Amino acid sequence: MKKFLHLIVLLVFVCGSLPVQAQRSYERFFTAVARDDVATVRQLHQRGFDLNSPDPELTPPLVLALQRDALAVARYLVLQPEVDVEAVNAAGENALMMAALRDHLPLVEQLLARRAQVNRPGWAPLHYAATNKGDHALAITRLLLEAHAYIDAESPNGTTPLMMAARYGREEVVRLLLEEGADPTLRNRLGLTAIDFAQQVSRQSVIDMIAAAIRARRPRGQW
Repeated sequence: MKKFLHLIVLLVFVCGSLPVQAQRSYERFFTAVARDDVATVRQLHQRGFDLNSPDPELTPPLVLALQRDALAVARYLVLQPEVDVEAVNAAGENALMMAALRDHLPLVEQLLARRAQVNRPGWAPLHYAATNKGDHALAITRLLLEAHAYIDAESPNGTTPLMMAARYGREEVVRLLLEEGADPTLRNRLGLTAIDFAQQVSRQSVIDMIAAAIRARRPRGQW
């Protein structure tokens, strides 16, 4: 219902039927988010602006701030109790997923403190953390696992976090996932394993690491 009401407000705005002052506030707000202008965001909030209002592309302000690396605004928004931390953009991405992907460790911590959902159907925050190549990728992945993220979560096509890490992420994240019990033998809907993902980009050290984990899972005498 909340998303529906936001959509109605947005359509009214686009059609030019909102009062001029409301239109200006809307424009000022999203300009401020893009510029990481937390002072203006705070001012508009104090005047009653709805911090859950989506932008014209239906992206929630918190998700947008994280996408734009507008960290001052993101920190302000995540501390406001009325902000819906589960709101998603048109691609189905929420704030925890975006913070994990963009390497924003303190905001991942704050979102977890807000009880953001770690597990969800389809793409999950752990997939995004596994894809992250930033300096905090390992710490973020570990935090999500400590918060009981399902380690073999499947995307809509069956891709797991280990597969994503094998192709896109850091080697230490691959290692952590294997040490914590990720299944290296799983295949996605295309029949690809984590080793296949690593082979696509010629990551030999990752291939060797996953192969060793597969051998360790098998009885002696088998590859």
